[in-house]
Amino acid sequence: MKSLTLKKDAIPTINTSSDTPVGSSHSTVGPSVTVTAEQQAQPLITTRTVATQLSLGTLREHYRSKGTQATVSTFSRGTVTEQPRLQLSSTPVKPSTSGYGERPQKRPRLDIEEEEQEESDENTSFSVPLPHDSSYEPGASITDMSDLTEMEDATEYQDAKYIVFESCLKELFENCPICKKHCQLQQRRCGTFICKAMNLKVHQYVTFRRHARNFLEPAIYHKWKMDQSKVLEEVKTKGKIAVGGDMRADSPGHSAKFGSYTIMELESNKILDIQLVQSNEVGGSAYMEKEGLKRSLTLLESKSVQIDYIVTDRHTQVQKFLRDRGTTQYYDVWHLVKGLSKKLDALSKNKECEIVKKWLPGIKNHMYWAAASSKTGPEKVAKWTSLVNHVQDVHTHEDPLFPKCEHAVKVSRDPHKWFKPGTMALYKLEKMLLNKRILRDVAKLSSAYQTSSLESFHSVILRFTPKNVVFPYIGMMCRYIHFAWIKESVYKYILYN
Repeated sequence: MKSLTLKKDAIPTINTSSDTPVGSSHSTVGPSVTVTAEQQAQPLITTRTVATQLSLGTLREHYRSKGTQATVSTFSRGTVTEQPRLQLSSTPVKPSTSGYGERPQKRPRLDIEEEEQEESDENTSFSVPLPHDSSYEPGASITDMSDLTEMEDATEYQDAKYIVFESCLKELFENCPICKKHCQLQQRRCGTFICKAMNLKVHQYVTFRRHARNFLEPAIYHKWKMDQSKVLEEVKTKGKIAVGGDMRADSPGHSAKFGSYTIMELESNKILDIQLVQSNEVGGSAYMEKEGLKRSLTLLESKSVQIDYIVTDRHTQVQKFLRDRGTTQYYDVWHLVKGLSKKLDALSKNKECEIVKKWLPGIKNHMYWAAASSKTGPEKVAKWTSLVNHVQDVHTHEDPLFPKCEHAVKVSRDPHKWFKPGTMALYKLEKMLLNKRILRDVAKLSSAYQTSSLESFHSVILRFTPKNVVFPYIGMMCRYIHFAWIKESVYKYILYN
């Protein structure tokens, strides 16, 4: 583009479009300039060095500008001189106390006039029209606001973000910003693991552990001890109570580090005590269940809580400990059914014993029925042994405690479902069902209560304390006792939904 110059007979005047009166000695940009007739004939350079207002958005990232030498002509009174000019570069350089082309660190703008005066002394320059150019307009030295917005948008991605409430975000979409009408929102989430991509600020694990150790965990443990004392005082007034006990390890297999033994009052399904045992305290993970039960019973005795009997699984160390202690013990039916079902399922895979597979559901239900419908151990055994005659379509028995089956006699539509006497399938099934250890365990099955409520409590804990995640001792203990408060409502929801 060809630059414009003044004619030889032109007389410099002030632009009449400005608010400043004609002939006034004040100008909006720089001092006034007097030009002689000789200077009018000289070629003019239409650039000068002026200060501009910088956007606050550009001051967020502090850079040193690296300058290069160039020449630019500027006016002084009556003469035209050439001075070196700096061209801005975005290349960061190391700060220095001296040296041409290096600027001090920028600071936020406080006053426009002071800032312009300070920046006019620096070597930052932009090319703008002079007052002598015909394209000059007063106030053009200040950057347009649209330009400032574009400069700020470039750094919005690097701005730090912070978590806000969902309700606050919904308030932004209640009304349309254009038509001002109420909006109907349809909410949808598209993932949450975007902190690093969005430069979202979240607390670190060290910060979380410090707050948990100093505030959360002491408060949870203190609240648990207060509530536990109230529950023990309440159950103490009932006299002898039935309790259930079971241990949960923190990892699958036989290499657990922590084992938590829980005691529950089976009538009200209230947690009475939780003992967290570390394996190195007792010499291995195999001894944690016995130690947890021992600590819990010692605590209940110190609070004068009387135990009628306890329902547990068939852990051999627990059996011996309770027998030596003189405490009545019953077995949970589910644990016995689970162990026997594995053996029956393996037997049914034998080609000669495929008929066992048809009777698997009936055998499981018969054990539950024998335990629930009997009052004594011998009666449970009599009903259980009657199963060997029942599978042969024989419904009368030699044991006087259970002489015949209680169901109505019906003619079977499938004669091939019955076991034939003298077959290998009947021999192996009878040997498995009438095993001495099975008969001894059947006699000790619990009739009134089971540990299903306790297993449900452990399933709730599994969701918030998974076995593949490592937790510290106090952290794991707090998770157990926290869900002991809310288990009455939570585990029922999981059971029936």
